[in-house]
Amino acid sequence: MTTIVNTKVGETRGRRRIYVEGQKLTREGIEAGQRYDLTTENGRLVLKIGKEGKYTVSKKTKGGKLLPVIDLTVKQVAELFDGVQMVRALIRDGGIVISAHHNQQKVEERVTHLLEKVSKNKPLDVISLFHGGGVIDNALHAGMGQTGVQLRTKAAVELEPAYMEASLSNNPIWDSKSIAIESGIQDVDMSRANTTADCIIGGIPCTGASRSGKVKNKLKHAEEHEEAGAMFFYFLDFVRKLNPAIVLIENVQEYQSTASMAAIRSVLVSLGYCLSERVLNGNEFGALERRERLCVVALSQGLEGFDLDTVLPKRQKQATIAEVLEDLPLDSPRWKTFDYLAAKAERDLAAGKGFKRQELDASAEYCGTIGRGYAKCRSTEPFLKHPIDPSLSRLFTPIEHARLKGIPEQLVDGVSDTIAHQILGQSVIWPVFEAVGEALANHLKRCAGVSQYHFDLAA
Repeated sequence: MTTIVNTKVGETRGRRRIYVEGQKLTREGIEAGQRYDLTTENGRLVLKIGKEGKYTVSKKTKGGKLLPVIDLTVKQVAELFDGVQMVRALIRDGGIVISAHHNQQKVEERVTHLLEKVSKNKPLDVISLFHGGGVIDNALHAGMGQTGVQLRTKAAVELEPAYMEASLSNNPIWDSKSIAIESGIQDVDMSRANTTADCIIGGIPCTGASRSGKVKNKLKHAEEHEEAGAMFFYFLDFVRKLNPAIVLIENVQEYQSTASMAAIRSVLVSLGYCLSERVLNGNEFGALERRERLCVVALSQGLEGFDLDTVLPKRQKQATIAEVLEDLPLDSPRWKTFDYLAAKAERDLAAGKGFKRQELDASAEYCGTIGRGYAKCRSTEPFLKHPIDPSLSRLFTPIEHARLKGIPEQLVDGVSDTIAHQILGQSVIWPVFEAVGEALANHLKRCAGVSQYHFDLAA
C-alpha cells in the first residue's frame, strides 16, 4: 500500500520540523517504538525502519488509541528544505521518502531561471493574453528596457483579427521567433507547446465588471457574463501550466471586488505568488485622460518585496488638451452638430438622470475616460467643442486619443478610426505601465544582485 501526505514544514524552538502521525503510518507498517535511520538521496530525506536504527518512532494517545509519531527536527530537515514551505511524504513498505512538494520545485525553477536571465542580461520571455494592440506590452517593454531588463514576446493571444493585425504592423515588441495566436485563450492548448514563460501579462476582459457593462448586460455579478465571465479561469490555467515568475494583470477598478479577483488571489497564493495591488490614475502618471485602472503584480516566492505603492510617475502631464490636438481646419467635416445627443441630453435632464455630455474646451486640463466604443459617438464620452461655433463639436481623432492616454502614436498608424479607437479605448494609460515596468525591473535587479553600473556597461 501507499500513502502520500503533503504537509507544511513547521518550526519548533527555532528548528525546522516535519511532523506525521496516526493511521497513515500504521497502515504502512510503521509502529510506535520501532527504530529507524535517516539518509539523504538526491535531495530527498529517506526514513527506513531497522532494528539497529539511530532514531525511535515516537507515540501519542488519542481517543484511547496509541498512535505512532514521526517528529523530525534533525539538521537534515534544515539543510535539505531551507526555504521550502511544503513537502511531500511518500509512505510505503515501512519507509518514508520526503521531498520538496512539486509546487515548491516549480517555485525554485521559475525563480532560478528568471534571476539567471536578469544577471546575464538575457531577455525575459513574455506571454501576452488578451493582447489587443499590445499597448501594455509596449509600455512594459519600454519601462523595463530603460532600466536594463529586456523583454521578448514569446507568444501573444488575441481573438480580434484587426487588433492582431495592428500590433503585428506597428508594435516593435515582436521578433522573428514570436508566435502570434489569433484565438480566444480558452481555445489555446499550451500543454501541447511544451513551453514556459518568465512573465504572463493579461488584461482580463472587464465587460461584466465595469459599471456600464453590468447595466448594459443586466448582470448581478461579473461572472455571469456569457463571454467574459469565465476568462479568469482560463487565465489561471495558463499561469499553472507555464509557471511564470511574474504575473501582471490590469483591469477596471471595479474588478478588484469581484469574485473572479478573489479566486485569482486565492489560486495565485496557493501556487506560491505574492501579490501587490493598486488602482493607478492616468493624471497622476502624466496623461491627460483621468482613467483609473487596477494593476496587480504577482511575483513568485523568492522575489518578494515589490510594492506598487512605491511606484512613482516618470512624466508630467501636459497643461491642457490644446497641447495634444492635431491642426484640423475649423470647417473639417469632423465638426458636427450631433443634434441627437443634444436632444438626449435634454431628455435626460428632464428625467432627472444626471447624465451630461462631456463637451470640453481646448483649455481643459484633463478629460474623462475614453472607452472602446468611442467611435459610436456616445453621449457619456468626451467631445471637443468648436472654438467658434457653439453648435459644433467633434470626437478626438485617433492620434489625439493616443496622445491623451500617452500612447505612442505609431501603434495605431494606418488603422481605421473605428479600430484605432477600439484598441486605444480598451487599453491602458501608457505612462502608468512604463513606470510600473521600470520599478519592477529595478526590483528584479536587486533580487539578482545586479548593479545599475553593470547594465549601463552592457548597454
